[in-house]
Amino acid sequence: MTLTETTNDPRFSQPEHYIETPGELAAYFDELIAANNGVPKWCTVDTEADSMHSYETKLCLIQFAVEGSMAIIDPLAIDQDGMKPFIDFLDASDVVWMHGADYDMSMFRRTYGWIPKTVWDTQTAARLLGIETFGLASLLEQNFGIKLSKQSQKADWSRRPLTEKMQAYAYNDVRYLIQLAEGFVEQLKEKRKFDWFVESCEGARTVSLEREEKSGEDQWRVNGWGKLDPHGLSFLKALWGWRDDECRRLDRPAFKLIGNQEILNLAEALQLGERVEPPHYLRPQIARRLVKAIAEAREVPESDYPKKFRRTGGMRLQIDEDLLKVLKKQRNDAAGRVGIDPTLIAPRVVLEKLAATNIDEADRQNLLLKWQRDLMES
Repeated sequence: MTLTETTNDPRFSQPEHYIETPGELAAYFDELIAANNGVPKWCTVDTEADSMHSYETKLCLIQFAVEGSMAIIDPLAIDQDGMKPFIDFLDASDVVWMHGADYDMSMFRRTYGWIPKTVWDTQTAARLLGIETFGLASLLEQNFGIKLSKQSQKADWSRRPLTEKMQAYAYNDVRYLIQLAEGFVEQLKEKRKFDWFVESCEGARTVSLEREEKSGEDQWRVNGWGKLDPHGLSFLKALWGWRDDECRRLDRPAFKLIGNQEILNLAEALQLGERVEPPHYLRPQIARRLVKAIAEAREVPESDYPKKFRRTGGMRLQIDEDLLKVLKKQRNDAAGRVGIDPTLIAPRVVLEKLAATNIDEADRQNLLLKWQRDLMES
């Protein structure tokens, strides 16, 4: 475990620990608990992954902070059993703060099958306070006059060792969150929005836990597939399978080989019987395999074409357009009264469901949180 200190600002200067073994992790949290006579009520967490650089997205880094101490934890070097002290510590904290928590919660669920028991989000707090630019960098500049470097934003976080710049970037994602959170909680209570905040964070955590992953059978149905007929869908499925094989072989994310829109365009052209050529930027051997995949797709019998169905797999909404207009006005008026973005109360997809005549009343009641429903009805 290495320890450094990299900021000269006395408000935020605190020891920084780089942890890459199970023993170091256990010792670090034992020391924290001993130094604080128990688990501190608040801690902050952020994560970094390699979705920009690898075929399969991996959790590559965990940044952690409490008042007086910060750590970078290397989950590529510590297995799931070794991470138990970290998981236990977070579950023993009253609150785990994150910024833009949905992605981090998704990474924890995917990697460990777990999400901290209580997650509060500084981004949600900022939006409920009516702050329009709520990215972390903007909030830190607004509140503390601090300008963060974005140099390592798209770095390959799976590479080791991390550069000093990457470590500094990682630490800064959690360095200021507790002080930022303290100010936001005070403002939320002053504006009588704290209960809204807590309910919103609890709802977001529940959604993250219950969100269904796209099934392997349907992953090839990229955005826009609905405009293709079954023959075009057959080509799209073949093109997606070719790309997936190539990206797995290269350990490269799909968008770095060929984007979704381009394979969709190829499928549409093939559906119309047009002649297509491999994109000029593909390596010769990859292009040859693409030509082979297309040739094989041409031989697929019609009986084996993918079925066309509604994207949601559910019923088509029968929307009362007059009611939709009334609900939209109610939402917008409520948002204006409390000074927040109307979509925080109800995005359009929720308004459409509320205005639908073919949704059960019980399901309708679950579309809004209590505070959102109270505002809509006031």
